[in-house]
Amino acid sequence: MDKIAIISDIHGNLPALEAVLKDIKDREIKKIFCLGDLAGKGPKPAEVVDKLRSKCEFFVKGNWDYFLSEQKSEMLLWTQKKLGSERIKFMKNLPIYIEFYMSGKLIRLCHASPHSVFDRTYIDTDKFKRMELFNPTKLNSKYADIVGYGDIHSAHVDNFDKRTIFNPGSVGNPLDMPMASYAIIEGYYDSKMESSFSITIVKVIYDIELAIKEAEETDMPEKNEYIKELLTGVYRGRK
Repeated sequence: MDKIAIISDIHGNLPALEAVLKDIKDREIKKIFCLGDLAGKGPKPAEVVDKLRSKCEFFVKGNWDYFLSEQKSEMLLWTQKKLGSERIKFMKNLPIYIEFYMSGKLIRLCHASPHSVFDRTYIDTDKFKRMELFNPTKLNSKYADIVGYGDIHSAHVDNFDKRTIFNPGSVGNPLDMPMASYAIIEGYYDSKMESSFSITIVKVIYDIELAIKEAEETDMPEKNEYIKELLTGVYRGRK
């Protein structure tokens, strides 16, 4: 059987990414797919993007990848300067979603939805709206069997109506618990024949103190908010 590591929302956190990549290597997983938000918020955007490009087979675009290639703000300008034009161009040209078969199931991977990087779906979002993630797209007239998405930084697997939604959580900015998170899907890659399939959520301990130190050594905007999120796993905008 084949294993694919699904990572998302790295947000320029190099120590977290390196810990996850080591865990993936230790499990002898060869394929890594990335669901976006490579940079932004964290202190090492260029280093993270370069490492991801050397390790990942496929990418989809996240909302921060869009922001960094299309918009300006204090945080974005700081990160854009670190990234440089070539990396930003790479992020700008990423697809919104990818699809493939595994163990007879059509799997769709996106950042927020296959229609928009801003179409956010939470765990407690209305079931009817969540089902829209499976709908046919402009490029494919078939309903997906399994949808994996990032964006909300909270890992989960949910089964309903003979379909499955999963979220790998966030590598670099987890907002459910302060551990780097990713998912492993296992089955027969590129096969339309029905067979065994599994989804596993993995939580990885990483050097948070090093990640904080790297942030403290910069003049990046919203530094304190970022550090607090790393320590607590609580979103800065949560009341």
